[in-house]
Order: sequence, then structure tokens, then C-alpha cells
Amino acid sequence: SLVAVANLVLHQTVERIHVGKKYGDIPRGIFVVRGENVVLLGEIDLEKESDTPLQQVSIEEILEEQRVELQAKQESEKLKVQALKERGLSVPRADTLDEY
Repeated sequence: SLVAVANLVLHQTVERIHVGKKYGDIPRGIFVVRGENVVLLGEIDLEKESDTPLQQVSIEEILEEQRVELQAKQESEKLKVQALKERGLSVPRADTLDEY
């Protein structure tokens, strides 16, 4: 069976980063996306977008919030690994899983 695939050219794109109840939009410009990589495409309802309970913040603030959240997750993961080691168990590191 034939599947029609069309490439997409997107302009005025933004990357939206969510952290908790805050979000920030980073302007990214023009993107060309190969059609075979598109899984889902939709349109934003601007009326519903304005009703969101999320708070828009500056790019700098959302990137800092993201950094803090990532740091907290990494610390939590270190504590879990340490607790498992203390019990004689080991867990493969996430960065080495792709090697297998």
C-alpha cells in the first residue's frame, strides 16, 4: 500500500517549556520536518489557549526553573542509587543503557 508523505516547512515556531504551572516560549524560527517523521499535527485553539491555568514567564525564568527541576531529579536519582548500593543492589546507569 502507498502512503503519501509530505515534508513540512514551519515558520515562526516556538519551543514551549513547561515546568510545574509555568511555561516559557523560546522563538525557534523556521523548521523543515521530513514527512516520515511526523506522527501528529494539530492546530492550537487560541481561545482555549488563553484560558490555561499556566503562567507565562520569561525565557530566562523558565530555563532556570527547568535547570533547578533537572538538578533536583538528578539528586533524587543519586539518593536512590546510593540506597540500593547500601542494600547490596546495583542499577545500571541511564547513560550506559544504550551501550547494550
